Amino acid sequence: MRTPALQERRNRQILADVVRTYIETGEPVSSRVISARFEEGLSTATIRNVMGELEDGGFLFQPHTSAGRVPTAAAYRFFAQEIASQATLSAADRDWIQREIGAATNASEVTERAGHVLAEVSNGLGIIVSPPMGKTVIEHARMWLLPDTRVVVVLISPGGNTRDKILRPARPFTQPELDATADFLNRHYSGWTLEAIRGDLLQKLANERERYEGIVQNALALCDPVVLGEDRSRQVHVEGTAQMVGAHDFTDQSQLRDVLAAIEEKHRLVTVLNACIEGPEPVHVQIGVKEISDSGENLALISAPYMRHDLVQGSLGVLGPTRMHYERAITAVAYVAQLFSETLSKI
Repeated sequence: MRTPALQERRNRQILADVVRTYIETGEPVSSRVISARFEEGLSTATIRNVMGELEDGGFLFQPHTSAGRVPTAAAYRFFAQEIASQATLSAADRDWIQREIGAATNASEVTERAGHVLAEVSNGLGIIVSPPMGKTVIEHARMWLLPDTRVVVVLISPGGNTRDKILRPARPFTQPELDATADFLNRHYSGWTLEAIRGDLLQKLANERERYEGIVQNALALCDPVVLGEDRSRQVHVEGTAQMVGAHDFTDQSQLRDVLAAIEEKHRLVTVLNACIEGPEPVHVQIGVKEISDSGENLALISAPYMRHDLVQGSLGVLGPTRMHYERAITAVAYVAQLFSETLSKI
């Protein structure tokens, strides 16, 4: 339901023009500037009255009495949901994104290229969140015994991505035991996720304990997602931090340092982007991202889930200043998610 300030089409169009103009210029927007752009030829006095209504409704504010108006978070939210969401991807962006992602030859390269594209279109960060350890599809497993009895477990996914972890098992293993466990997993569970492997192993133990107890117990101990844990820094690929440093949407350097420190921690990014997977929208837009930092009110997040073989694997998106080109960013995120999914399924 629209607020009273947005009931009239004229008010919505003026608000959209104010947001679009401010995104382009970064300067407070006057009624004279909007009058020159407005297709219906309204007077500056009429537009000034409408802008006053929009200010009363919480969509605009006036930094100084003699200045024009600046959009609030509510204005950006309106613009993203009702204006930018209807946009279509430009032919130039479509061709460019196809060239960038189409040139990738493996999963690591397609991730890097997708992150670069997302950073460019947002003038902020391009972020790819890979699937949690338990949802990782395993093509091949390798295991080595270290001299101090710790065990190196290397899990190789389709496309050559690897995840490795050094474990200290509850009991010591021999190298032949590790070889036998890896061989068992490779013969029976190639193409399965760790969660699915664990579920099947537990069922085998319950149904045929005497037959499977030794090898299955070893496999459970060495390939349990909980035991392997989750390295959040490796789960997130971030491109474009230098562009974030160059942004002028922070009132002081302490705000920028606060945001950069939160980005460096990365686990907050995982939490925020993965939340979009549960949402009903194909592309999720969040204006103000306080979950990662108190200074996140100056940021906007646009994200979408990506698939592999029709299963949701993770999420990707852009994190940038609220003054970003939403039409370009939203359409680009949707298209990158589509191409990223198609490319991963082919690798």
